[in-house]
Amino acid sequence: MNNNLIFLPVMFQVMLTLGLYIYLAMAKSRAVKLGEVDEERRALYEDAWPESVQKINNAIRNQFEVPVLFYVLVSVFWSVGMINVFAHVLAWLFVLSRVAHVYVHTGSNFVPLRRKLFTIGCFTLIAMALWAISYVLFAAIRGI
Repeated sequence: MNNNLIFLPVMFQVMLTLGLYIYLAMAKSRAVKLGEVDEERRALYEDAWPESVQKINNAIRNQFEVPVLFYVLVSVFWSVGMINVFAHVLAWLFVLSRVAHVYVHTGSNFVPLRRKLFTIGCFTLIAMALWAISYVLFAAIRGI
């Protein structure tokens, strides 16, 4: 298996984030056309926008929180040679949890479900981090 394929889920996560920006632009344009925006407050205040825009904006903000750890961990996996089927499964599991999280966040925004999806992603990152730590420690002990 080509080790560089580990970057496919990373690029999928990047595209998810960029797709949200496109979705936000369309939602903002629609809200302005429908007169749903407080024009005097829109430049500085998020509450000037309707809830539909705020949900997308919040989902974008979330893509620069936990996913940053995912990017770091995948880079660690790749740089120390930890790429195998397990690494791919964890990476894709994280990304799929983020896709589902975005879907709920920008749709129903049902917090109990959103929290569960977020937790799945976090536990996936914890597993990745613990695996990376153990791999690096064992490599150091063996003198590799």
